[in-house]
Amino acid sequence: MEFARLAEYLPRVERALSDSYATAKRRAAPQFRPYLDRSKEFTLRGGKRFRALLVLAGYHLAARKEPSAAVPAAAALEHFQSWMLIHDDIIDHSETRRGGPTLHRSLADDHRGFRGLGAPDDYGLGIGITLGDLEEPFTVESLLAVRAPALRRLAALAEYARMTRLTAYGQLLDVRNGALDVADVTEEDVLLVHRLKSAVYTVSAPLRIGAMLGGARPALLADLDAFGLAAGVAFQLRDDVLGTGFDASSSGKSANDLVEGKRTLLVVHAWRHGSDAERKVIRAALGRPGATLSELDAAREAIRTSGSLDHSERRIATLRSSAVRRVRRSRSLTPAGRSLLEEVAERLVERRT
Repeated sequence: MEFARLAEYLPRVERALSDSYATAKRRAAPQFRPYLDRSKEFTLRGGKRFRALLVLAGYHLAARKEPSAAVPAAAALEHFQSWMLIHDDIIDHSETRRGGPTLHRSLADDHRGFRGLGAPDDYGLGIGITLGDLEEPFTVESLLAVRAPALRRLAALAEYARMTRLTAYGQLLDVRNGALDVADVTEEDVLLVHRLKSAVYTVSAPLRIGAMLGGARPALLADLDAFGLAAGVAFQLRDDVLGTGFDASSSGKSANDLVEGKRTLLVVHAWRHGSDAERKVIRAALGRPGATLSELDAAREAIRTSGSLDHSERRIATLRSSAVRRVRRSRSLTPAGRSLLEEVAERLVERRT
């Protein structure tokens, strides 16, 4: 099955997401229904649904048949993604998400609208955090809704628990790194965050959850884990390149990662291997929302001249090669399965958005 064929199942995933909110709303007391509407609006704004597609891919690779049975599990990963995005936006003080305001910002605007007591931003944060938490029961319910033998669903739930814990560990380290001077953050620190926070829940766990529901054997699960971790770290390194403003003409991204002060590999490597002058220029933009366009351009140029951009590109290429090599050597995958995962690696790494 080609990757494009998997995308044909996305309308079913969207319906499953919408139906889950409708069911919860019917069962909820009236005072909770407006909040469920806000969760629904946020989740259904869109997005690439890449994690959902990888659940479907994992099921297909294990069961070797069309993946309609895994649609509820694909929806589960999108509920989880909403949970992570809502909380990430709060941690990062983000203003926009998927073409609209972040959830906590729009909730703060609600507070201003009804002239509630207290600070609007505190209200937005409190309700936003809670609505993020509310996505977990949606995630679990969706996994339980898969029509698969009970032992397979239990395995998928165990993988979900592992994924959630590792993602939280990665987030803890990411927040900690942001509190350290950039000189005290190592390349290994950055890559560990990417492995735990991004690679596990973006690639490895979605593939494995789908495959477990499809009856995968341990050898296939090991192959998917190795592939997913390598491809997932490469994915995040590519996201860092785009988020720093490189190739912005194609991606539409700006230098958000710089002004937010993120300890990306680009920044950490440039700091350790660049000149004093390059570090000074980067310092003028890093973590400064008020940085001017000229300061941001100068910081990007310093990252480039320090060799850090080339270093990240080499890392991305090495990780992609590692992922593809694992796929090509796998005895658990069919030739068509190998081709599908190679396409996944290409889409993860070569994207421009």
